[in-house]
Amino acid sequence: MPLIAPILDDRSFEDLYAELRNRIPVYNPSWTDHLDSDPGITLLQLFAYLGEGLQFRFNQIPEATQIAFLKLLDLPLEPARAARALLRFESKVGNGVVLYGGDQVKAGKTVFTLTHDATIWPLDCVAVARRSLLTDDELSDSARVSSYIEGLDSELSVAVKGSVDALRLAQGEDLPVAPYEVLTMASDGLSPPLDFSATVDACVWIGILKKDGVVDDPLTDLKRVAGRTLSLSLGFAPAVWYPGIDQVAACGVGDGPSLIWQASLATLKKDGSPDYTPVRVAGDTSGGFTRQGVVRLELPADLAPLGVPQAPAGLAGTGDFPPELDDDRGEQLWFWLRVWRGDGSRIGEVSLLTLNAVAGEQSVAAAGELLGSGSGQPDQLYQLAHAPVLPDARYPVRLQVEEGGVWTDWTQVDTLDASLPTDRHFSLDAEAGTVRFGDGLGGRLPQLGERLRVMGYRWGGGAAGNVPARAIDKVGETLAGPLPPPPLLRPGQVALKCSNPLPAYGGADSESLDAALRRIPGELRRNHRAVARDDFAELAMQTPAVLLGRAECLPLFHAPSRSRKPGTVSVVVWPARDAQHPNAPLPDAWELTQVCGWLDRWRLVTTELYVIPPTYRRIALAISVKVRDGYGLDAVRDWLEILLRQYLAPLPPYGPDGHGWPLGRRLLARELEGVAMQVEGVEYLEALRLDAASTSQDGTVSWAATEILLLNDWEVPEVAAIIVVDDATALPAPGTGLLPPLARPAVPVPVLRDVC
Repeated sequence: MPLIAPILDDRSFEDLYAELRNRIPVYNPSWTDHLDSDPGITLLQLFAYLGEGLQFRFNQIPEATQIAFLKLLDLPLEPARAARALLRFESKVGNGVVLYGGDQVKAGKTVFTLTHDATIWPLDCVAVARRSLLTDDELSDSARVSSYIEGLDSELSVAVKGSVDALRLAQGEDLPVAPYEVLTMASDGLSPPLDFSATVDACVWIGILKKDGVVDDPLTDLKRVAGRTLSLSLGFAPAVWYPGIDQVAACGVGDGPSLIWQASLATLKKDGSPDYTPVRVAGDTSGGFTRQGVVRLELPADLAPLGVPQAPAGLAGTGDFPPELDDDRGEQLWFWLRVWRGDGSRIGEVSLLTLNAVAGEQSVAAAGELLGSGSGQPDQLYQLAHAPVLPDARYPVRLQVEEGGVWTDWTQVDTLDASLPTDRHFSLDAEAGTVRFGDGLGGRLPQLGERLRVMGYRWGGGAAGNVPARAIDKVGETLAGPLPPPPLLRPGQVALKCSNPLPAYGGADSESLDAALRRIPGELRRNHRAVARDDFAELAMQTPAVLLGRAECLPLFHAPSRSRKPGTVSVVVWPARDAQHPNAPLPDAWELTQVCGWLDRWRLVTTELYVIPPTYRRIALAISVKVRDGYGLDAVRDWLEILLRQYLAPLPPYGPDGHGWPLGRRLLARELEGVAMQVEGVEYLEALRLDAASTSQDGTVSWAATEILLLNDWEVPEVAAIIVVDDATALPAPGTGLLPPLARPAVPVPVLRDVC
């Protein structure tokens, strides 16, 4: 909404009444009785009383001043943010369905627009991971290895599948053949995440499947348009994971590792090994399989060599031979794609890997608009037809002004302060949907009679776009791709289906006026840069599409080495909600990436910036309490646990000062005694023991009692358990009560059915 300041009037009832009474001699000289008994005077007093109530004099001056500051600082409200979704299409059309960037799909009334072109083929895929069944210790055990290679019938016959080249083993090299299992993941998003970090070859195998009943021979059934290559769009989404402080990279270091793609050929090499051909990557928005996105692959022009290599007897799945599919999908397999990272790193857990995927955005492309004609006055303001406008650098507002009969392009800038009088610049209030021109000194202004038009922009966004999975199921009417002739479709057959396997994310509503007023002091202090400690923390809390509960800045803290380093800044962030870790909220990888990208635009070039999750030190409390007469131990126990957990909570409005537990603040057992004594029903504390957990190098966790728990600068406590007993019961040993009790044997209970 535009920033509209209220009209102030400080006149009181007496002022209004006096002004009305003084106008009597001017407009009605014959009215001479001005006493309170006169009915006309009574009416004037009534009007003055009502006028005073309409002034909104009180509590208006601070708001008006703040809104005036927003206008002077040129700080419009933050516009809405568009949600994004990964869309999966299905087609049974042999020559494919062409989708173009700008086509629309819907989830109810919410519109999503495709961001790039794609061709939907009647194909499917299956993702496969080869995971070893042997551990490193088992592989080094020669006796165990020899037991696996016993029973070889011949030099080229191996009894088990392996993760190394079995031919070299048959030639006499003492290399173990580790048996592995084939783990598959369907492409509909319903399968559990698949972990590729522990595969035997660091590869992701993707089997391209022919649609059953649609494609029998790809060379003839896939009727490609002349001059158009077979392009595959693979959608990728990593599983939700929570990186530790050691797994976070510096902000702005790159766009992810590169991926190497190969497609399998049906023929073998002369030495009997499988052959592969490289596949060209036309685009990759997944950052090397590090974030949700789409990878576009262009297959070779000649599709005839593609296929599944036939391995010799007993060698299927070994070495470079692709894995085997032992279900019905093996008959539909056309060829294999294998991919790995060029830097040698492993691909972690994957929640979705699907074919025929296109990225969608909750936005609508506006058509051309004629804004009007210039007036030649400073600070000209024009309203667009749609709002809010999405502030995306890929789709700027394209504005033209007719100068001397020629339409000239003007450039959108963030502010007109640095514009010269001859610069054809304009600024955009994205939330209000208005464009503003300069005053003749800061930017050229449209002259009298010069027409203005907008060629295009994108608008939309909002939290309503965060729709759940499989909610986007309507194909819009703007799909203009070439469809096949009707005879290729059976009666009632749908040419194209759409769904979103994963929930949409990133949508946010426009900024409220109260939120904009609260950020005035910070904007005055920061002046569009992040230098001081509070600058980083406040800017992190303003990250679009991410709801944070708290952010703290650690200057000179180098997160990977946990040491002080000049020029380094680390920002610790907590999400506002975390269903997986309600007592110790942790940001996931996507939230850290969003905050990192947001802060990277504000930091100084010489600043090495890290956005890290909080590090928790697990503690447990054991309390022996004397309960007052008339109170129950169970109720006192519940209130003690609630109060202590709130006192030690990391998020506001809890903690010692209402801002969450401070980073690095030491924890004293005696201060917790004072907190516990605030509970009604507690007569006194018999004992209170603070237990802290420590982890050894082998991963063993031990608990020890302490009176003072010292925390590092990047740590906060996490309450693992609180045990409350009465004063007649001894406290349990440290670490007791952290695990649930053993389940008792199931006892069958007969259930009598009511029969009517």
